[in-house]
Amino acid sequence: MENKNQTPLYVYTYGCRLEETELCQLEMRTFFGKHTELGLLMSDIDVHPDRSPFMRERIEVLYQGEQLADILEQVKQIELEDSTFKVIFLKTSDLAPEDKIDFDQMRAVEREIGVYIEGEADVRTPDRTFGIVYWGARYYFGNYMKSKAVWLTQIKKPRSYSIALSTRVARAAANIAVPLPSGTTAIDPCCGIGTVLVEALSMGISIVGRDINHFVVRGTKENLAHFDLHTDVVCGDIADVTEHYDAAILDMPYNHFSTTTIEEQHLLLIHARRIASRVVVITADTLDELIIESGFTIADRCTTRKGSFVRQIIVCV
Repeated sequence: MENKNQTPLYVYTYGCRLEETELCQLEMRTFFGKHTELGLLMSDIDVHPDRSPFMRERIEVLYQGEQLADILEQVKQIELEDSTFKVIFLKTSDLAPEDKIDFDQMRAVEREIGVYIEGEADVRTPDRTFGIVYWGARYYFGNYMKSKAVWLTQIKKPRSYSIALSTRVARAAANIAVPLPSGTTAIDPCCGIGTVLVEALSMGISIVGRDINHFVVRGTKENLAHFDLHTDVVCGDIADVTEHYDAAILDMPYNHFSTTTIEEQHLLLIHARRIASRVVVITADTLDELIIESGFTIADRCTTRKGSFVRQIIVCV
């Protein structure tokens, strides 16, 4: 048996589509400095599960032990006063055979823990929800939080383009550019219809937008107003930006669908290098040579697919 942890520890569960696996793992590496091939990740870094489009749940670990009996003994310490509670055994499908527990065993563990917690159980509308998971021959128990999947409510916009970034990709890109929003400034200098802006602003990221197409800017402002989100969105060229930002998300003009030349792409990258310390480049073309010539170092990368349209997401510093 072990005492309550002195340092924070969190267990996160993940799920993503096959074509978004690399993007999910890049977001993990940005948040936690590592990624996992499994649906579980453990870290001492606190990330709210609503942030990620791939994160499903989180346990803030209170107790851990090799045997269930260790957990049962420790949960006696929980003081609920008049609050009701519920215990959830996290469902995972990618674990090693020795870590897998069947449905009936999960329910039995939930009930057994409930007996040892002093208070009234409420499976429908509990005041407190606890989670437990068995992983690496250990039980981890603590405060449970489920992702609200905020991004789902932001898929339908008044204005949209068929070739625009998906909401999931846009949210992940915003996280990769700005993993720590507090005190960080960001810009989307080719913001298009504003998908990245919507996702970033909904996570409390301080970001402004810009696009050279005034019709597009009008649509961006309409989308932001629809979700009651507010920031500066300017019609103008990236070359006119004089401020410096901590991060930029540069979604290159949709290369297969535009007449953007190599020279114009190079200029966009040069200006991005000038105005931001960290830039996430989203492109359908291979731009490594131009990125390096613009003064960047490629720190990380992945690809993601939307139908037959493949994009590269490149972290540049």
